Amino acid sequence: MSLFDLVEKGIKDEAKSKTVEMLNDTDENYILDEILIPALDVVGKKFEKGEIFLPQMIQSAEAVKASLTVIKENLISKNGDKKEDVSKGKIILATVEGDIHDIGKNIVKIMLENYGYEIIDLGRDVPVDKVVEKAVEENIKLVGLSALMTTTVKSMEETIKALKEKMPNVKIFVGGAVLTEDYASEIGADFYAKDAKSAVEIAKIIL
Repeated sequence: MSLFDLVEKGIKDEAKSKTVEMLNDTDENYILDEILIPALDVVGKKFEKGEIFLPQMIQSAEAVKASLTVIKENLISKNGDKKEDVSKGKIILATVEGDIHDIGKNIVKIMLENYGYEIIDLGRDVPVDKVVEKAVEENIKLVGLSALMTTTVKSMEETIKALKEKMPNVKIFVGGAVLTEDYASEIGADFYAKDAKSAVEIAKIIL
């Protein structure tokens, strides 16, 4: 079974061993961008249509997590776990208040770290004040916010508003299944990251 199918069916252990096997001749970014993310998109769409239910969606997310762990370990062993002496800049990542989905955010985190950025990961279901407080404390230039549920886009909008009031120069990129580029600019975000690759491009522009 292909890695795509394993993720779609939520078969965690096999997804892990398949990733190990694929890394012998396949680039990490290819596995992320061409297999894991599209597979998650398919699962997300099926969930929205009511073709699968939350337990299946969680199993798929777990399969992706297992695959990501392998990719991360592979990158570390390649880079000899050397932390870049010079970080290209700090970025805050958070899944907004009320939202507990963090697979997308975790994929973006791995990609950005791979490109030498220092990530301050605030986790999921993060209150507005916490994001603002940390951004001020660390004098952050770029914040990435994620929301996967339509109901939590409101708290994403509130987080953006609060950040801009406190730090007018901060740039914010947003991502998540429920967002589009138009919607992102409507709620005040500076950038819309449709995938992990675009998040890296945005980081290159700002930092």
